[in-house]
Amino acid sequence: MTELTMKVTTTKPYDETVSLVRDRLADAGFGILTEIDIAATLKTKLDVDVEPQVILGACRPQLAHLALQADPSIAALLPCNVVVRADGEGSIVEAINPQAMMGMAADASAALREIADEARARLAGALDAVKDE
Repeated sequence: MTELTMKVTTTKPYDETVSLVRDRLADAGFGILTEIDIAATLKTKLDVDVEPQVILGACRPQLAHLALQADPSIAALLPCNVVVRADGEGSIVEAINPQAMMGMAADASAALREIADEARARLAGALDAVKDE
């Protein structure tokens, strides 16, 4: 069974990690389409305090375009979410595994699987560049 997410940890503080993740995603060709500040949203909506956490909706336009050409319904699974959350003094970075998303597409074609493989490789490279050596 394919893992749902890919995860790395770092001793870097949250704000530094968020900045670094943005940079490494850009290096891998991903732009950030959406951003959800989970802590701020929960504070506003529920008046609860949680550790800092953000969801970045990452998209590599070339791959998204190819995927949409192969199956327009794949739009429901876009963009690829990347989560950065505070973890004590350090941070955790977790991204959806595009290969796992293909498991949700009942009739994922070979073309979609190739696109997912490339997206996974690019995301994994960005995450690897963030984790502690």
